[in-house]
Amino acid sequence: MDAQTYLAYDYPLLGAFWTMLMIFLWVMWFVLLFRVVIDVLRDDGLNGWTKAGWLVFCIVLPFLGVLVYVIVRGRDMGRRETTRARAQQEEFDAYVRKTAAGGSSSVDELARLSEIRDRGAITDEEFRRAKELVLSGHGPAERAGDGETS
Repeated sequence: MDAQTYLAYDYPLLGAFWTMLMIFLWVMWFVLLFRVVIDVLRDDGLNGWTKAGWLVFCIVLPFLGVLVYVIVRGRDMGRRETTRARAQQEEFDAYVRKTAAGGSSSVDELARLSEIRDRGAITDEEFRRAKELVLSGHGPAERAGDGETS
């Protein structure tokens, strides 16, 4: 048994904290590197050669490349991310509004059919057939909703 055996108490507590700090910083470094690369690729204000230059700079000299990029374009990087997030939220809100107010429900359709029957515009037999269509999911309410999404 020439190999020295390390036990848990041979690794000091400060060493464990130092290791956790190094792992945390290493992960944060990769997060920052990937955010810079994604920002370079998503930026519509840069032409292809400029994007290629920034990417080569960040790949060949990663620490210096990322540091220079954050110093030079960091403020705009945050603005672009904020603008992108706002646009995404507005699209989502518009989708929710459109979906929520989109088609009439089968209850609304049945109420309209009942009003039409009460006015005498359709017979009881026509009302019964239209009601069956609405309740089966093939009525005017479902067709109107399908027409909007197609």
